[in-house]
Amino acid sequence: MTTKNRFGRLGILASAALAVTMLLSGCQGINTGTSTANASSGKAESELLQDVGDEGLDLKGKTIGVATVGTQHFWDREAFNGAVDEVKKLGGKVITTDGGRDNTVHAQNHEKFLTAKVDAVITILGDQSVDPYLKKLKDAGIPVFAVQHPGSDVEADIEDDAEQGGKDVAKIVGERLGGKGKIALFNAFEDSLSYCGARAKGFKETIAADYPGISIIQPELAEKFQSPADDARQQTLNLLQKYPKGEINDIHVVCWDQPAIGVVQAVEESGRTDVKVSAYDAGPDTLKLMAKKDSPFIANVAQQPRLQGTLAAVNVGKHFAGKSIEKTTYVKSFPVDGPENAKKIYKELGYDKTSGPIDK
Repeated sequence: MTTKNRFGRLGILASAALAVTMLLSGCQGINTGTSTANASSGKAESELLQDVGDEGLDLKGKTIGVATVGTQHFWDREAFNGAVDEVKKLGGKVITTDGGRDNTVHAQNHEKFLTAKVDAVITILGDQSVDPYLKKLKDAGIPVFAVQHPGSDVEADIEDDAEQGGKDVAKIVGERLGGKGKIALFNAFEDSLSYCGARAKGFKETIAADYPGISIIQPELAEKFQSPADDARQQTLNLLQKYPKGEINDIHVVCWDQPAIGVVQAVEESGRTDVKVSAYDAGPDTLKLMAKKDSPFIANVAQQPRLQGTLAAVNVGKHFAGKSIEKTTYVKSFPVDGPENAKKIYKELGYDKTSGPIDK
């Protein structure tokens, strides 16, 4: 049975230190200790490191591979930087790979850790194509620790409670629509990514059970993994031509928030003030969009990706220290309801210090 550990107090105390937007030039291939990321400094950092429970952990003499699906997206980059910085803080050597937002490349990058004979691997995101490589690592005696990639070949996984997040955003959408209307979904990855499936499940089941007056337009839309905003913008423009006023009320991006940027652009370009937008992930860029006056972007879920990456590295330290590790750890997320709440969450997560103030 999977053990769940919810970081309630941790999520609140550490949030100001978690959301440091670090810039890492995206590069495919393998890098040894070359991350330009730096952890947040001062009191906030010491509180974060104390709260995550890394006291007494030591990775000196260990080489840890950190593989991420990409560093172009805020969420991916933050989780990656959290893992890299914590490994370094614990004295370990880091070898990194960047899939460039290509799941196949991300999967194949894991082969390089076998050649390098690393002591452990942290894998961040990715679809089922990663799994055969994780098995190879396990068979070679190299333990794998994941961020949002659970599986039998993973020692431990760190993620948010995706199903609950889907329920939370569904409730915001349902209430704002008054329990009636039609919703279009961008939902390309429900079947290929476990956390996307959980987010879709929570959203759809909540709408069906609590808001029977709301229907989901069929067929669902499929956003692209690369250039998601441009793709979603064009698909939304086409969708709004097909469904005039009164025939569509909300467009929800089930698994992440980057396509929602293009959806908002299309809604505003079309002058469709009757159509609202909702999504999942709520990085600083989309929270800024939500905070704008009269923004159609009304619902989201903010996570703590840097904390998730940090905790994955802490699990590596615990493993080599012979300490017990939870199979699955859920990190607190924050439903975001409307512009004022977006401003509040933006500040609570420290984005006002790392990504600049929200324009008034």
